[in-house]
Amino acid sequence: MEIVPCQVPGEGRNIDAHLALPEGGRGPAVIVIHEIFGPDAHIQDVAKRFAREGYVALAPNLFTGEIQKLLTPQAVAAGFGFLRSLPPEIQRDPAKIQAKIAERPPEEQKALMGLMRIQDPRQHQAFARDLASVARYLRNQDYVEGGKVGSVGFCFGGGISALLACTDPDLNAAVIFYGNTPPKELIPKVRCPVLGLYGGEDHRITDTVPEFAEDAKKAGVQLTYHIYPGAQHAFFNDSRPQVYNAAAAADAWGRVLAFYRQGFSP
Repeated sequence: MEIVPCQVPGEGRNIDAHLALPEGGRGPAVIVIHEIFGPDAHIQDVAKRFAREGYVALAPNLFTGEIQKLLTPQAVAAGFGFLRSLPPEIQRDPAKIQAKIAERPPEEQKALMGLMRIQDPRQHQAFARDLASVARYLRNQDYVEGGKVGSVGFCFGGGISALLACTDPDLNAAVIFYGNTPPKELIPKVRCPVLGLYGGEDHRITDTVPEFAEDAKKAGVQLTYHIYPGAQHAFFNDSRPQVYNAAAAADAWGRVLAFYRQGFSP
């Protein structure tokens, strides 16, 4: 299965992406939203898996441009290591974090500021608007059957997939893999079915899901979720053996395919 680089229109900018077409050249489209490491080999492999199942799979690089230059995989790993080393009272205070970053060497400061930027809720909203533009683009392509577009995101991308569902009223389906839940006030804007998949040991994320489900129910949003006991954050990522859970990943993949079959049905 071939995957090819391309560019697609975001909100006021062009975004680098990888496109995988199914056998036959057309099908419903899935936007595959990357982790904080960008559209790496794992994300591209996931896009190819969707193409093998009959979907047009597009993996955009939300970090296209300045952010991409700052956030190399090494910089991300080092940056998270630094941020997690800070005492809890500093981690909870953005101003104190900024002061600690200012103490680091200049090149390290740039990467850390890039990392802080992509964790800013305002930037997340901008990424969701980018993807809404990408979805509009896909709906107008001949190779997208019926103009149907869904999303799936992992970790950082899982949260953006949720925000896209809040942003694009024409989205057909949204999948969240262990991503942050959307702001409470945006949940009533969701118009498509949502599937959430979470690791039981990923308490920072998973412990917020029951409240998300209650808010979705009150808003009339069709949310289905499943928690895998014993599974870690990023349990679907088979390029990270320290957290990969083969049984949970296989079950989750089956659930996603069944969910899309329903969400993309006439």
